[in-house]
Amino acid sequence: MNTLHFLYHTTPGRLLLKPLTAPALSRACGAFLDSKLSHCLVRPFARHNRIRLSDYEMDNVQSFNDFFSRKIRDGLRPIDRDPEHLIAPCDGLLSVWPVQRDTVLPIKQSHYTLLSLLHSKKLAARYQGGYCLVFRLCVDHYHRYCYVDSGPKSKNFFIPGVLHTVRPVALEQVPVFTENSREYTLIRTSHFGTVTQMEVGAMLVGRIVNHENEGTAVRGKEKGFFQYGGSTIILLIEPDQARIRQDLLTHSLSGRETTVKMGEVIGHAKQA
Repeated sequence: MNTLHFLYHTTPGRLLLKPLTAPALSRACGAFLDSKLSHCLVRPFARHNRIRLSDYEMDNVQSFNDFFSRKIRDGLRPIDRDPEHLIAPCDGLLSVWPVQRDTVLPIKQSHYTLLSLLHSKKLAARYQGGYCLVFRLCVDHYHRYCYVDSGPKSKNFFIPGVLHTVRPVALEQVPVFTENSREYTLIRTSHFGTVTQMEVGAMLVGRIVNHENEGTAVRGKEKGFFQYGGSTIILLIEPDQARIRQDLLTHSLSGRETTVKMGEVIGHAKQA
């Protein structure tokens, strides 16, 4: 029995889960991972997760968190610039769900609603009949992310919570995305309507670092980064604004996630 199965599927494990998902533990772990003492973890972690260090800028890596939020070298994540192409804002495992009767993610026992995700009836109503795109980042993924498109953007709305893992073992047992700490902004785009771009923290991820508040989003510009742990980005797209790639829809319908990279085309404007 692995550790996560123990925590989420057994009674003793659930008793341990509450302190493990508390933000206080994440802050304590974060303090160590920010320190130079944590640098010794970098190479074993990279080797275990088969991360090719030559792909990244490593000159200023002084701690494990420096490494985890490392920048990729120029040219290795090209951004598609066609304004009628919908791009992935990050590397990750993508699932796409139509928003039906306020249900966002019908994952086995867990059913997420827009209202519980956003804490706003008005905003939830905007996305009825649209799409919810979920990009699940694992520890070996690149943990910086970009704006999905250009346009005026709102301030960042932060919703405090706990910090469950975002692995499937937890998604099947608890409503992770509506319990975890998360932050979102609204981008008024020219080709995809008003898109909500949300970052969701996870176990031992105490920090979602967004660079800008209210202002103007620029397609492909770095929006921010996560620090240690698996994490998630969610895009909400209004109805009749985008045509999602058929392979992504087909895979999601059969319960499979699709590997995508930041800047990759994942759909087109509806009118295109």
